[in-house]
Amino acid sequence: MRYSPGSLVIVVSPSEAECERFLDRAFADEKGAVLSPRRIRTLIAGRVPDEMLDEKGAELRVAAALKRLEAGESTVVATEGLTAEERKVLLRTATGLRRPRHMILLDVGRDDLDEEQRDALNALRTALDIGELGKEGFQTAMRLGGAAVGELKRIVFRSPPKDD
Repeated sequence: MRYSPGSLVIVVSPSEAECERFLDRAFADEKGAVLSPRRIRTLIAGRVPDEMLDEKGAELRVAAALKRLEAGESTVVATEGLTAEERKVLLRTATGLRRPRHMILLDVGRDDLDEEQRDALNALRTALDIGELGKEGFQTAMRLGGAAVGELKRIVFRSPPKDD
């Protein structure tokens, strides 16, 4: 799969472990562009008190993403939750900079979720299915679940080939 260079791709999943596996595999050629909660926590562990790790990690992830977007670099951000609030700042900045904006929803089985996560995931699925994520600022949105998650082998940021 190919996205334009300079794009913002937001990966949303209720399962952090599933999301990390997907990011490691699908964005293997673009590791520098990927900003995930686990990677940021690993970078700041030991420098920040443990009780502030999640809060500082979230702040750093957003700050790094904004810096990459302003520099015109491709950026992949994995969110910690399913709410639009988490995506709003990034989408607003990417829209202002006229960067392409995409979302990938990794759909996991219902058995792995608590009631609150299940409700949030159902609301996000519905918004994606009826095309409401465009109102948030996304230009494309894709839902991957089941075998489709494993079938998507690689995502790259490259311009389309030119027709000669």
